[in-house]
Amino acid sequence: MGGLQSGGGTSAVAASAHAGCERFRLTDPFLTGRTRKALAAHVGHPDITAGIPEARWTRALTFESLVHSERFVSELLTKTVGQLGLPRPQAVRRRDCHGDVAVTAAELAQAHVKAASSGEATMLTALAVPYLNLEDVSDATAVQPDFAVVCPRENGDGGGIGSWLVMGDAKDYERIRSRIDDGRMLKGFLQVALGAESVAAWSRLPSGMRVHRYGALAVPRNAFLQPEAVVELLDDHRVEVRMRADERLAARAKLGGSSPSEEELSAYIAHLTAAFDPRSCVTCNLFSYCRQELRADDDPLAVLAEIGIDRFSRPALAGLVSATGDAGHVPQSGMAQSTVAQVRATVSGLPQWTGRLRTDPCGSAGTINLVLVKSDAAALGVHGVAVQKVAADGPARWVRRVFTDPHSPLTRRAMMRTLGVAIREIQGAGLGPVHLVVPDRPTADLLATAADSLAGIELSRLRWQHDLDSGRPALTFDGEPATVPEPLHADERLAVGFLLEEDRARAMSLRSPVVDMRAVVASHVTPGGPAVDAGRLDYLVTWAEAADPLDHRQVSDTIAAQPETPGARLSNSVSDDVHRALNDGDTATYNALVEAAIDYRVGVLERAQAVLDRLPISRLRDVHRVLEGDAQEVWGRRVALQASDLVRFSRTHRNWRNSHVDMLDADRKCFDQLTCLADASIAYDRATDAGIRELALATVIDLDPVRLDVRSRRLVNGSRVAALHRNGRSLVEQPSTTIKIQKGSFKFGQMPVGTLTSIDDAEGLRWEPAVMPAGLAVGDVLVLADADWFGKPLRSGHEIAVARPSLDDQSAPKATCTADAYAADPEGHRWCCRPHAVAEAEWSDELAERRARGELNPEVWPPLVDEDRFDVGPDAEGRLPEEPLPPPTPAPDRLTIDDLD
Repeated sequence: MGGLQSGGGTSAVAASAHAGCERFRLTDPFLTGRTRKALAAHVGHPDITAGIPEARWTRALTFESLVHSERFVSELLTKTVGQLGLPRPQAVRRRDCHGDVAVTAAELAQAHVKAASSGEATMLTALAVPYLNLEDVSDATAVQPDFAVVCPRENGDGGGIGSWLVMGDAKDYERIRSRIDDGRMLKGFLQVALGAESVAAWSRLPSGMRVHRYGALAVPRNAFLQPEAVVELLDDHRVEVRMRADERLAARAKLGGSSPSEEELSAYIAHLTAAFDPRSCVTCNLFSYCRQELRADDDPLAVLAEIGIDRFSRPALAGLVSATGDAGHVPQSGMAQSTVAQVRATVSGLPQWTGRLRTDPCGSAGTINLVLVKSDAAALGVHGVAVQKVAADGPARWVRRVFTDPHSPLTRRAMMRTLGVAIREIQGAGLGPVHLVVPDRPTADLLATAADSLAGIELSRLRWQHDLDSGRPALTFDGEPATVPEPLHADERLAVGFLLEEDRARAMSLRSPVVDMRAVVASHVTPGGPAVDAGRLDYLVTWAEAADPLDHRQVSDTIAAQPETPGARLSNSVSDDVHRALNDGDTATYNALVEAAIDYRVGVLERAQAVLDRLPISRLRDVHRVLEGDAQEVWGRRVALQASDLVRFSRTHRNWRNSHVDMLDADRKCFDQLTCLADASIAYDRATDAGIRELALATVIDLDPVRLDVRSRRLVNGSRVAALHRNGRSLVEQPSTTIKIQKGSFKFGQMPVGTLTSIDDAEGLRWEPAVMPAGLAVGDVLVLADADWFGKPLRSGHEIAVARPSLDDQSAPKATCTADAYAADPEGHRWCCRPHAVAEAEWSDELAERRARGELNPEVWPPLVDEDRFDVGPDAEGRLPEEPLPPPTPAPDRLTIDDLD
């Protein structure tokens, strides 16, 4: 690598997901003089997993170039300064430091003079600053912040006394369902903090310049990579990076100030303790090396560490791996049964079935299967999609589309129209609630995020169209001229509305507009090997199909090495091939690659459905179908009246959210009760959890009379209890149990419900249920539930009722609303069925009045931030003007996906 590697990409140690691992920290290139990728190759386990796809790297470079672009400098700078409550600059300027320390020092000095003397603010890009405490080390690489803002610093009377330096960084984080994950933002601000701490200690910082306590991250404002500034206090972050920097310096001092020699490297790495976790370590270059180290260890605890068992649970489970085959007491964390099952599957090589009956809608009439191929070059880029509807007579043929312009908004609209046609046909056939079945959660996230983007464009279109109809110019939130896009087609709007309904439904446990096939299969079967591998549907299906014992290591390696994946994202190798074919204009190769990717996803989804088809159906499946059908009736009214069908969950008003607290509580309670009635393993885990008061385990110790040894301090003498499961079998699934679907509840009859009473001089508690479980025997293990959890006692004495949650009656059309209801009574129907066109027209008028009063950007200070992030800029379809982009190049070997995320 050359030089002492201290900054640049290596400076993210404090922000890394692997910062808790000694081996990761002490193999920093700063200490070894080599990249971790080079170290992995040196020890014979070259990294083939942690690289960055070329398309993803291109996107990162594209976003960085936009942050540096003259078009966005003024906006980023002024919004950063404004959010910090600092005075409005007299002018703004941009200077490029070219990644050079000397140039950076000169530009900082010039920017300080401009700020202090004339009130100008400067954005500096491509800075290079000596790493903290390494200024005097000539060959140490520099910290390389993407940008910094220098602005005037005033005293309390408004007089200038110097300048502020606000450090920043650019991160092209994908917005998922309109937001960025907090963990990613934390990592980004830790990198900003390293720049702030380093420049604060730099001797060449101009006199009178102060490093601000806040820092800025430039992140995408929306799916079109338009940058926006987010500011955050850096105090705690700076303490952490200073601690990490001191730790690195101390480690280097122990090495005598030099790196291990070529001959010493292997022993040096082996001596370091690895905190191996297959969930997070896969993005580290040394993952294969650390995993092989565990695979070669005969200690049972090493096998448990390899498959990701929590270190506190390993001693109790070691017997399952060793010759004894016994499990001790597993710490109760709500996942004890599945943890034991994972270890048993690993040792035996056979899948462990939960015994749960199916409540999912997969494969039933009214479902729509969908797979897609995501582009790494854009947050919402899609190379291809395939859709299959399931009608009353079974699955129809797959409808496939390959998109030659994967990043175009027109591609997203075409994808939505394909889905909308299927939804319309399902509704037209009267097949009940619609369920969209996808292979994994990222597929659902991409669809919902695309719907959010298209809904935002449509709402902006309605507002801008009203501006034009009113004789006003159509302007964006920031006051720029806007071009009105084409309206959404009816089928496109139907799909967008359905996916936004799923976005709102995520808060509800009982809702299932979009079904994650991977999660459904995982609820029925536990595979061996690392639990993180079960995050791939093809891995799960391979285990579920197994008739003979499998080697979990061979399965893991085979699945990881294959080029295709079952979910939205491509493997690195295929992503690179598709990206090159697209850039080279090789249409035939591009189409073949995308078709192959679609074929694999379709095949895995069909294999998963075949696995589910072999499992019995729960009697509670109709209960879940009724609940989803009720909720979709409300959504149907939204669509029919075009009222609130385009409102994403994050844009709903506070009163609506507050009113949903009781609904969420009722939904969660109903979900918990139905799950505990149907799923023996979950009920067992909850019954053994000391924090759960409603459930307990009991063992039958006598039959005449029936006496139970109840393992609970709450279910005691006088408690009325219902038996939910006997020896791992659900009692509600017995043919003798009656199920009544009522308007306000679901009533379960012929259930064993009775009161516990103590008996003098006898062990246990007497139990006399109105209906005795058939075949009850001494030694049987029952899962008991406090009958009061299900409500007041029912007259029959053998029934329990699960309360049916109420429907949304806030900000949603009621059953009495009609197409003319709002026009006839605007005030009375303002919050239920006011059409989007009316709502956006009113908002347009309000914005026009505020703009006329000088209360909107660019006149107002500090600049306002568009919290909706709906505007797409001057171009009608959200495309950015052509910017000079760097030529496509592979990502540097020293970087991994962690450095971008």
